[in-house]
Amino acid sequence: MSLLELKNISKIYGDLKALDDVSFKVEKGDWVAIMGPSGSGKSTMMNIVGCMDKPSLGQVLLDGADISKESDKSLTNIRRDKIGLIFQQFHLVNYLTAVENVMVSQYYHSMPDEKEALAALERVGLKDRAKHLPSQLSGGEQQRVCIARALINYPEIVLADEPTGNLDEANENIVIDIFKQLHREGTTLIVVTHDPEVAEVAQRTLVLEHGRLAKEIVNPNFKD
Repeated sequence: MSLLELKNISKIYGDLKALDDVSFKVEKGDWVAIMGPSGSGKSTMMNIVGCMDKPSLGQVLLDGADISKESDKSLTNIRRDKIGLIFQQFHLVNYLTAVENVMVSQYYHSMPDEKEALAALERVGLKDRAKHLPSQLSGGEQQRVCIARALINYPEIVLADEPTGNLDEANENIVIDIFKQLHREGTTLIVVTHDPEVAEVAQRTLVLEHGRLAKEIVNPNFKD
């Protein structure tokens, strides 16, 4: 049984098909990139995989259970328990320190634990910046706080939306190295990106065009 399977997914807004009959599987421990030009359906795909939206047609199977018809409240719980989200715009609370921002995710899941939050920051090399506010962190450091926040509840899937879009080359490489380490540890990664260099380090890339899955590229040079 696949960890995640999309079966004939469509998302329709009036006369527009943002996604059109898309199907694919993600196995536990996979590293998948999703690419495509603007308007290809990447953001819609992320919202559906991340339980932030529901398809108009088709099925979304997570751990074998069809979640495509779940209520908004149920999807919120599934997202909280099973999916770690990393955003391009960071979405950090500006008056909370780095460790407190990580603990916010714990608050909605179970109980905040500063020791666990510090350990998550240490995984991304930021334990010494734990007491800094977002305004005192570089863009790359803020993104690494986002990664720590996504990891704190041990999600089944880490879903990243343009995680290097606001970063310079040095910080992009740091984030990619963190993803490589997470994959070696068995984390399932789905990365939505427009950057070929980010996609090239994934196991395979799904290319969307006009809402359809145009092709799937398996990386022959992938290194675990």
